[in-house]
Amino acid sequence: MRVFGVVGWKNAGKTGLMERLVTDITARGFSVSTVKHAHHAFDVDQPGTDSFRHRHAGATEVLLASNVRYALMHELRGGDEPDLKALLAKLSPVDLVLVEGYKREDHPKIEAYRHEATNPLIAPGDRSVRAVASDVPLDLDRPVFDLNDTPAIADFILQEVGL
Repeated sequence: MRVFGVVGWKNAGKTGLMERLVTDITARGFSVSTVKHAHHAFDVDQPGTDSFRHRHAGATEVLLASNVRYALMHELRGGDEPDLKALLAKLSPVDLVLVEGYKREDHPKIEAYRHEATNPLIAPGDRSVRAVASDVPLDLDRPVFDLNDTPAIADFILQEVGL
């Protein structure tokens, strides 16, 4: 499976870039899945629903399905967080998986960078960051794209992964 990541610090524009890339790349006829890393506890389920009650009763996995979608929720129950490779193995085959976060993993990435966020660039210390999408001009040893030039960034990613 072809994998390419979007990394950056908080408020760098990662999620907006991911959303625009999914829209652009799927419009070109490619199938895309996404993986998003969260640094906090989250819950896609709601208190009071049957599936929520199943999990809170102790189920390790709850698969919720309808004629529109399904969701598999897995409780770690104190176990280790799975790494990106393990999570990717759970996905159905697609042309491209875009990964938001997981900046310490070794897959190829583009860094989203907003000058006003005042965070340091990740790229200079990480060769897996193949390019930077920035809201200001930068002088780097790899390609720098305008953060809002989604078609050019999508072209770059597709070329990098061989699509």
